[in-house]
Formats: sequence, C-alpha cells, structure tokens
Amino acid sequence: MAKRIGKRTLALPERPGVLACASVVGGKEGAGPLKKGFDEVSADSYFGQDSWEKAETTMLGRCLDHCLQKADGVKPDCILGGDLLNQCVSSAFAVKERGIPYLGLYGACSTMAEGLALAALLLDGGGLSSALAFTGSHFCAAERQYRFPLEYGGQRTPSSQWTVTGAGAVLLARDGGALNITHVTTGRVVDAGVTDANNMGAAMAPAAHDTLLAHFDDTGRDFDDYDAVFTGDLGAVGHDILQDLLQKDGLSPGLKYLDCGVLIYDLLTQDVHAGGSGCGCSAAVLCAHILPAMERGVWRRVLFAGTGALMSPLTCQQGCSIPGVCHAVTIERGERA
Repeated sequence: MAKRIGKRTLALPERPGVLACASVVGGKEGAGPLKKGFDEVSADSYFGQDSWEKAETTMLGRCLDHCLQKADGVKPDCILGGDLLNQCVSSAFAVKERGIPYLGLYGACSTMAEGLALAALLLDGGGLSSALAFTGSHFCAAERQYRFPLEYGGQRTPSSQWTVTGAGAVLLARDGGALNITHVTTGRVVDAGVTDANNMGAAMAPAAHDTLLAHFDDTGRDFDDYDAVFTGDLGAVGHDILQDLLQKDGLSPGLKYLDCGVLIYDLLTQDVHAGGSGCGCSAAVLCAHILPAMERGVWRRVLFAGTGALMSPLTCQQGCSIPGVCHAVTIERGERA
C-alpha cells in the first residue's frame, strides 16, 4: 500500500510498471525534433473524419490500439483518460466500443500526469492488476473551443502556444516491466492572477514551482537526485519563469530541467511561438521520447510533472484569472523491489 511521505507525496512500494506505451500525432508534430519516436504520424489532420472533434476521437482510438497491440494480449482492468473538449467527449467516444471500464478525468494539460498517478495508485493499492492512462488534444478542435475557429484568422501573440495534435497512452501493471512508478506528488490549484489566455506558461509556472518544491521537501531530494525533470508544456515563456522561481529558492536545475512544450517542436523553424501545449503535448513526449529513452538506459530516474491551466471559455469571457495545477510522478528504471 502507498505510504505518505511528507504532506503531499506518496511512495508506492509495489512499484507499478510500464507494460506498453504509444503515441499518435499530426503532421506538424511529426515534422518536429521527436519525429522518429511516434508510433503513427498522420498527414491528414482530419484523420479521415469530417470534423475536428471526430478527428480527435479517431486519433485517441488509434493511440489506444497501438498501445494495446504492444501489450501482448493484456487487457486493462480500467482506462483513465480525458481531453480538452467539453465534457471530455473525445476520450469517452474513443473508448465507448471497447467494453473496458472508464474513469473520465479533467486536469487540462496535466491530464497525462494525473491519469498516470491515479492508475499507479489504484495498482499499488491492489484494486486493479492493470490500468491504462491516456489523453490527447487536437489543434483545430482546441482553437474552435477556446479561441476562434481557424477561419477567423486571428493573430497569435509571442507568448501563445500551439496546441499539439497528438495523443499518448501508457499501460501500467501491478507486475509490470523495468520502468516503475515509485512516487506521486499531487498538485494544488495555484492562481497567480494571470488573465491572459494567450500566456499559459505564465499561468502554469507557479503551480509547477509549488509542486516541485513540495516533492523535493517531502522526499528530501533535489535536481541532483534525478537524471532529468520534465514539466508538461509550460513552453519557452513558462520554462524561463519557472527557472527564475527555482533559482530564487536556491535551486539550480541547469540542463536537467526540460519542458515538453519546448521539446516537441523546433521553436526556430516551426512557427509555434512559445512552443507546444495541450493534453497531447506531455502525453506524446512521454510516450515517444521519455519512456523509450529510459528503456534504452539514457536516464534511470525521471520526474514527470504535468502542468495544466484550469480555464474555460466562459471564465475567460467573464474576466476570471487562470489557475494552474501540476502533478508529479517519479519514474525509475531498475530491478523491482
């Protein structure tokens, strides 16, 4: 059973392991720096459908298929997932024909970390023997919901980020493989007072700062104890803000600190302004880059800290600020305890 360490971190003695992972992305993501790691790249942004929302559902379904095909016949006891669309419809529609119990989640862009954390806790507690966490986002569907339809042709500010068209899925098992979930630090809702919906990095960075400090305080660790620490889609602006906040606390992350929103695109050539965002950003980077690199032995211990902006079109229209949240999961490579 999970053991609480400090105020917000749980240590998982059963060390649930990764059985399989998969990622599916669109053409823009497939042309970026991580192009060799994705299981599928679709040149058709519609994924063969007649709407952006249906395209997102199809993309998520294909990601699930890729993950389950790698799992050697293991069928998860439960699927945990969510997305950015109203009522999480794309993830719900993606699993509706599969006959597998489903828990819908909403953590905005932190959904992959939230799903991974909850799946690992359910496995560690003995409630399930296997569980799959997945999420995704689609640039065009997100633009229509949160900003303006593409036909509007609105201008993007330098601090804005590009919603990733992509999905990621991770199948965990109580008796899993060599990559294990060992710690979970749950995030608090942190509101820095940012009201600009085109500056998600500034809105989310304080939440990432809060969770990282809590994790380090609870575990007695710092950046030196990790081979790499990844935040989920703060982008270039949020990445720099978090660096400054950490340095004021006497922490020097150096080259160990990386952000999924910076990694997934080439910021100099792909015209994405501050980088990537969306549920699919950290999910795709986790499944196409982080976990495969750990399997190859590039990193032994990684902290995956997914960040999310807890906003809706309605709250933005009413002038509300944009709270952020960040959930952190420790992933380690090694022999099972």
